[in-house]
Amino acid sequence: MSVALESPVFNVEAALDAAEFGVDRLELCANFPEGGETPSGGMLKFLKTEIDIPVFVMIRPRGGDFAYSRKELMVMKRDIELLGELGADGFVFGVLDTHGMVDSESCDSLLRAASGKPCTFHRAFDVSADYFDSLEKIISCGFDRILTSGGKNSVTEGLETLKGLMLKAQNRISIMPGGGTKPEHVTELKKTGYLKEVHASCKTWIPSSNQYINPDVSFSDDSRSFTHHLRIDQGVVDSFLEVLK
Repeated sequence: MSVALESPVFNVEAALDAAEFGVDRLELCANFPEGGETPSGGMLKFLKTEIDIPVFVMIRPRGGDFAYSRKELMVMKRDIELLGELGADGFVFGVLDTHGMVDSESCDSLLRAASGKPCTFHRAFDVSADYFDSLEKIISCGFDRILTSGGKNSVTEGLETLKGLMLKAQNRISIMPGGGTKPEHVTELKKTGYLKEVHASCKTWIPSSNQYINPDVSFSDDSRSFTHHLRIDQGVVDSFLEVLK
């Protein structure tokens, strides 16, 4: 069985690269340093005229934790409605309460706003207080998949937990490994019989054509942010496609 490849993209060029190189689905985000926030409607609308693979949109109003205020949740709901009207094929979000448990009520509200479009519970799962309790609540809410590194910083570290989650979930929901995913993880996770999709950034930094840098000004702690652009590495995509297809 073929396993799908989803890649997170943070700018237009990376999105176009991913579609050209054979990625099956995009997770469209803004703000790479924060791990992803809600992207602009303009970028989504443009991409929907340029590419023909599904585009799932990150719904995250800020960086940091995943316990949102009532007004932040109102913004998230409105973003889902607006981006849905602009052609989003699905949405990616997750809400926890202040004790690290899945906030089912808030998730239900956001899922209703999605109007039946598929939704991913993102790596908020990895900072939840009880992974297997979270799994059952997320399934009950009606999410289509969980993006997770197995509760660790990377899939390498969380591999055994990922296997356990797949065996527990079976076909009730897709457990999608993501977070430092490598092609060699695919072979190992396929052994569970429940691997349906993989999330991998396949990222690379491309030198910018910008010729001038003011040494007295910095907009980011990452020195590459002004000298390089975040793109997709075709070689890495090819390596994933070889083991996935």
